[in-house]
Amino acid sequence: MKLFGYEFSRRGIARVKAQQSLNGVDDRGWNIIHESFAGAWQRDVVVDKELVLSNWTVFSCMTLIAGDVGKMRPQLMQKKGEIWEETSSPAFSPVLRKPNKYQTWQKFAESWVLSKLSSGNAYILKEFDQRNVVTAMHVLDPNRVRPLVAKDGSVYYELQDDDLAGLDERVVIPAEWLIHDRMWCLFHPLVGLSPIFACGLAATQGLKIQGNSAKFFENMSRPSGVLTAPGLISDATAKRAKDTWEKNFGGDNIGRVAVLGDGLSYQGLSVNAVDAQLVDQLKLSGEMICSVFHVPGYKVGVGPMPTYQNAEVLNQIYYSDCIQVHIEAMEALLDEDLGINRAGYAVEADLDALLRMDSATQVKTLNEAVGGGWMSPNEARKKRNLPPVTGGAMPYLQQQNYSLEALSKRDTSEDPFGKSSTQAGEQMKAMTERARQEVAAEIAEQKALEERTAREFADMLIRRLSDEPSA
Repeated sequence: MKLFGYEFSRRGIARVKAQQSLNGVDDRGWNIIHESFAGAWQRDVVVDKELVLSNWTVFSCMTLIAGDVGKMRPQLMQKKGEIWEETSSPAFSPVLRKPNKYQTWQKFAESWVLSKLSSGNAYILKEFDQRNVVTAMHVLDPNRVRPLVAKDGSVYYELQDDDLAGLDERVVIPAEWLIHDRMWCLFHPLVGLSPIFACGLAATQGLKIQGNSAKFFENMSRPSGVLTAPGLISDATAKRAKDTWEKNFGGDNIGRVAVLGDGLSYQGLSVNAVDAQLVDQLKLSGEMICSVFHVPGYKVGVGPMPTYQNAEVLNQIYYSDCIQVHIEAMEALLDEDLGINRAGYAVEADLDALLRMDSATQVKTLNEAVGGGWMSPNEARKKRNLPPVTGGAMPYLQQQNYSLEALSKRDTSEDPFGKSSTQAGEQMKAMTERARQEVAAEIAEQKALEERTAREFADMLIRRLSDEPSA
């Protein structure tokens, strides 16, 4: 077969194994059989992984986590100055937008997370072009992939045939061609364990409770009874009577009139207190499953809703306790295995799709951010899907606010509280008062001089006029 420009064959696989002395890793039998306790298999108390997936709580937790991760689109970020901004690249944006020809990013991410949650491992095969750039990614069946380790510590993977991924036969590939995302590795660094490892018994218990309840309600919600005879009867007679009773008055025939003779009597059994607590047992199994998946119970209908009605707080708790670890793992693996970080980029999930506030809270938060000066009006408008406005590209603050640098300089000065400045101000005030008084005295003196001069001029003018002879 030909894979990514390289020729592989069964003979080539055998030669690689012989040269490298590849050994399969120990998965502790997790993919074959799972005993919840010692001797459970002999007592027919076995956790069937495929059957456990049909438990409603397990199914709800897995689909909830996978759906929430899938709806957060990946953003290709590039650092410009001191901040990271979303950008695009012809080498990375296409594969992040459309990972393969048959899946969108949402369905691809869901398949990735579902594989990881159900088996503990997600194997994503990378497809390269002539530039050695990843152009497609395929989520493989985890049951058809096997990690191999060589004597020198190098890691390989044995893949079975997969038509969607372009594998027409079994092949061994190096670890560089595969993205391996794994859950908690309790036994081996290359083998992740699914949450089913811990909650499988609770899920099995829940299924058995539901199965018993289904049989009970098939009997018209009536428990079984006892058919008694007054005397001693043989085993054959008892079996014949039992078979006849079940045929004529069991199943769909419940409610028919029975005519009993020879002293026979029927006494129905009542539901005891232990049987009446099946609902509580079923609820307990659901709570245990939610605890293992780290999903808040109210998210999947187990337990009551919290009393405080704040969608942002509830989603923040759910994000930090449950799905953040999956998102961070996907971001780190995409950065490393696609070569995104080596090119100066980074992948970040768009958390706005998950941590979305109600309109009133969001508007209030944006107003405080703009008023606080750390967000510009246009950035706030973008959060509400509004176009930018002229003059809204810069953050604003009131004039009386001071920078931390200015306050630091003030505090490190010899007189941070301005005591000497106050004394200097008082001295200046006193000097100003004296100068004002001196100026006022000069003005008064000048005014008196002007008045005296005016009187002298008037007197002189009168004397001259009186000395002149009359015409």
